[in-house]
Amino acid sequence: MWRRLSSLQGRLTVLLAVAGLFGALLYAGITQWPLPQLLQWLHTDLTLTIRTPMQLGIYGGVLVSVIVMLPLAFWLAGLVMAPVSRLLRALEGAVASYRDGDFSFSIAVDRRDELGELIRMHNALGQTLREQRQHLVQRELLLDTVVQNTPVALVLTDAAGRVAYANIASRHLFNEGRSLHGLDFAAVLAAAPEAMRHAVESGEDSLISVELDGSEETFHLSQRAFRLQGRPHRLQLFRRMTRELSRQEVATWKRVIRVISHELNNSLAPISSLSHSGAELARRGDTARLPGVFATIGERARHLHDFIAGYASFAKLPTPQLASIAWTPFLEGLALHCRYRLAAPAPARPGVFDAAQIEQVLINLIKNAHESGGAEDEVTLSITQGSRELRIEVADRGPGMSDTVLAQALLPFYSTKRAGTGLGLALAREITEAHGGRVLLANREGGGLRVSLLLPQGAPR
Repeated sequence: MWRRLSSLQGRLTVLLAVAGLFGALLYAGITQWPLPQLLQWLHTDLTLTIRTPMQLGIYGGVLVSVIVMLPLAFWLAGLVMAPVSRLLRALEGAVASYRDGDFSFSIAVDRRDELGELIRMHNALGQTLREQRQHLVQRELLLDTVVQNTPVALVLTDAAGRVAYANIASRHLFNEGRSLHGLDFAAVLAAAPEAMRHAVESGEDSLISVELDGSEETFHLSQRAFRLQGRPHRLQLFRRMTRELSRQEVATWKRVIRVISHELNNSLAPISSLSHSGAELARRGDTARLPGVFATIGERARHLHDFIAGYASFAKLPTPQLASIAWTPFLEGLALHCRYRLAAPAPARPGVFDAAQIEQVLINLIKNAHESGGAEDEVTLSITQGSRELRIEVADRGPGMSDTVLAQALLPFYSTKRAGTGLGLALAREITEAHGGRVLLANREGGGLRVSLLLPQGAPR
């Protein structure tokens, strides 16, 4: 019972009851006793002409009571609303502080009613927000420390292409250690190597090789678009792959040695055994079986010759013989060896390259695209002729490549296929670079892989 009376509702009930009782007593005092008797005495003894409330009637008495009660009502209303008004002003200040990111605001009022409970809940909320803010600050500090000290160059740009965030590695890579914040990233890239600039402009993941500080550096570029605070942003990650590729290259050459040793042993052991058997047959005079022995030795020798010739052809590529190549007969000849869909009409201007070598590259790439597992009609070939550069792209809708495979796919003898030699993409790279161009690998949006040959265009030799 006491808790109900001490609540805000109980207090308002008591105050309203007191106000009602006081109003009733006031009305009775004005219309019944003692005011009418006092006025009657004044009229009789002092001969003052005063109209008594009884003569005013019920409505007159109510009017006089209301006039007398109005100041009391205002006073009671102020008494009741004073703590509510103070609390509302305090809450208004707290909300303004929260809006400005300041969660240190608390209300120091000791009450035992609903307002007190609201104040305690508000203070608990402020404490929770302060703890969460401190936790977030610590996490942001840890994350910023990790990102700033990672060897991967990280650049975050906003919708206008300006740098919103850049770590230490990116500052050293693009701006000689100076801050990149607020700079136009396209303007920053203008001073970067052309291959890196084109890779960023493509908007896709790629593996690029550029010359920095007099030495060749290989980077894996990863690009992602997302929305931050409701606004579009783009994240570019430049990971140096030179050391990793060097380690992989050493591992690859070790694998090549193992493969060649295995193949030589598989061929030389039977040849040695058959030679011994042939000599024994000749010693015995059993010449009827010698032709079969020699045929088997010849077959193993031819197999070994073909195996070595395949690797030798990769190691000793002839110099490209550049010529002006019309696209219609070139594409008709390519269609005799593999199936593909031309994504767009071929350019009218001829290309300048070694037709035999580029045809072999495209045959291998289109074959790989068909083996990727995508739909056959999604294997496309597109040709874009620029003023100084020719771009030939083979695309599929297979599963694409993981970052690990993408970083090593161009290495000689690297293959994820059980029976693969690992020479297809490496051969494409060797031939393209012999033309003075480069190869780009990129996963497509929606699935699939795109292999681009970028060939410089000049006068044929």
